[in-house]
Amino acid sequence: MNTQPHVHHVALAEALTPALRWDGETPIDAHRKACTEKLTALLGLDTFAPCDPIFEITYEGELHGHRHIHFTLQTEEGYFTHCDLLLPKTQTGKLPLCATLQGHSKGAHISLGMPKYPGDENTISGGDRDFCIRAVAEGFAALAIEQRAFGQCGGTEQGPACIRPAMEALLMGRTLIGERVWDVMRVVDAIEAHFGDLITMKGSVLMGNSGGGTATYYTACLEHRFDGFMPSCAVCTYRDSIIAIHHCTCNYVPGIARSFDMGDLAVMIAPKKLVVVCGKDDDIFPLHGVQETFGIIETLYKASDAPDGCALVVGDGGHRFYADDAWPVMKGLLAKR
Repeated sequence: MNTQPHVHHVALAEALTPALRWDGETPIDAHRKACTEKLTALLGLDTFAPCDPIFEITYEGELHGHRHIHFTLQTEEGYFTHCDLLLPKTQTGKLPLCATLQGHSKGAHISLGMPKYPGDENTISGGDRDFCIRAVAEGFAALAIEQRAFGQCGGTEQGPACIRPAMEALLMGRTLIGERVWDVMRVVDAIEAHFGDLITMKGSVLMGNSGGGTATYYTACLEHRFDGFMPSCAVCTYRDSIIAIHHCTCNYVPGIARSFDMGDLAVMIAPKKLVVVCGKDDDIFPLHGVQETFGIIETLYKASDAPDGCALVVGDGGHRFYADDAWPVMKGLLAKR
């Protein structure tokens, strides 16, 4: 006799078939439209409204030999986010944007390779988490976006503080993931409005690891100005990851498993370039769940006439980013545009 709710939920998840799994017959464009409408509602994006995009550059200087610009932006009435832009000092023309979303850490300063708190050095060096430094080396203008409940946007010196804002959002029919997606969209607006002489969205990439990979993947479904997306250590079956294994509250979207598994969402990403990155020994996003998810992604990319538009990169290790493995694959896909 089972008396454990978690065990019961895992069993329910095993038996669940998502209502919006593609049936192989519905025209893919019609299916994509239905999925977009449903995901928008599930994330609570109908609760958001445009606002005055108050923009302010608060710092200009140098970091790691690159031009460093910090700015704030009002993304919702009464709420501002923090962003850091790195540009090579030798820049002579427009560069494609690489926007980065740090995972559950002490903040976006990790993406900048800029230790701020004790232990940051190990976090940065132990998993290729200095995303912006590598992005500039790969020929991009690099942007670190502070996610809600992380760093300067509600985090602490000990790390993120997602539980309270995630639960508060649910009470109002929205989600913390939806809020993070909205912020990325509004930051892209600001990049186009204020840095159009330096940055182009042609050949642009959005990337992130862990919680940043999750936000990257959901953003990819609804924000189509990027040409490529590189979520890491985040794309897996719900059953094998956020249902079976304890995760932060910010991963959960009410009712989503009734409509989608993570692979099903890719119909909204195709035909944009998608590189799913994982670690073969990741203990919270298990490889078998990643591989099952990627199989669904491949099917949807083929149906979208983009069979070569997606790739799976499996790093030789655990829950971290794999820059040397992933970047050549992403740049190879972008070269096929």
